[in-house]
Amino acid sequence: MNSLEFTPGAILRETREHIQAELGNGMNTITLERLVIGLFFTGVKLSNGLGGICFTPIKTIPEAVCCPSSAKAMPNSGKIKGTPVLDLVEAMDKGNYLFKAIGIAVLNALSETCWQKSDSRKYEIQRSVDALDVLEISEEASVAVVGALAPFIKKLKKREKSFTILEMDPSTLKPDEMPFYIHGSQAAQIIPKADVLVITGTTLINDTLDELLSLAKPEAQIAVVGPTASLLPDAFFRRGVDILGGISVTNPDELLDLLAEAGSGYHFFGKSADRTVIKK
Repeated sequence: MNSLEFTPGAILRETREHIQAELGNGMNTITLERLVIGLFFTGVKLSNGLGGICFTPIKTIPEAVCCPSSAKAMPNSGKIKGTPVLDLVEAMDKGNYLFKAIGIAVLNALSETCWQKSDSRKYEIQRSVDALDVLEISEEASVAVVGALAPFIKKLKKREKSFTILEMDPSTLKPDEMPFYIHGSQAAQIIPKADVLVITGTTLINDTLDELLSLAKPEAQIAVVGPTASLLPDAFFRRGVDILGGISVTNPDELLDLLAEAGSGYHFFGKSADRTVIKK
């Protein structure tokens, strides 16, 4: 690609174009059957029976404090069911974070549609595998984690080696994790030094992932992980990502029922969704 490769939102735009190319006119007939915006995750079920998920960006909606102002965040509530998926992915560019989350969840479901349509690819999808178990970290490696990725941080603490957590909101970390904490605004100083870089998929929502990847050194081992990152991997791999760790929704209705009751990964992993790992 050209110099615009790492512009904000480029990965999502390229992924959307890739999905449209793979599904062709078949994408025009797919609509939204069900939507749940849960406390932790937003989930969708499409008319083709497949589901997708995305982190719910609650903190990006400061106006959500009373009914009149909250209505601005979701003005179409009660009218979204049956919407063509093309309209939902196009709405991602309108600056509304909830619509962005819905659009990413739809793209995740459409990515699953692509995988079920054809498995003749240059990469292998491993199911029921955690990306954190696949990632290999040498004793001397410098490790940086972007986001409060609790399972991975727990693994790093057991390693008893120094590492860095880049996070905008320190309240998401435990007291014994604070010695490793550096404010996310210091990413440009930390990421270029990292041998291993693990980034939360929620960076797709605020369009910071492209810039973060641009800071990594060419030889760094990079993983983008989390349910939000359950997308076709091509656009990620072209930008240096080695491992994409997401999920595959196996029972959309059961998953959405859980999300409607403020369910999180602890409730749906291995039940209504399986962890997946895609490597170059």
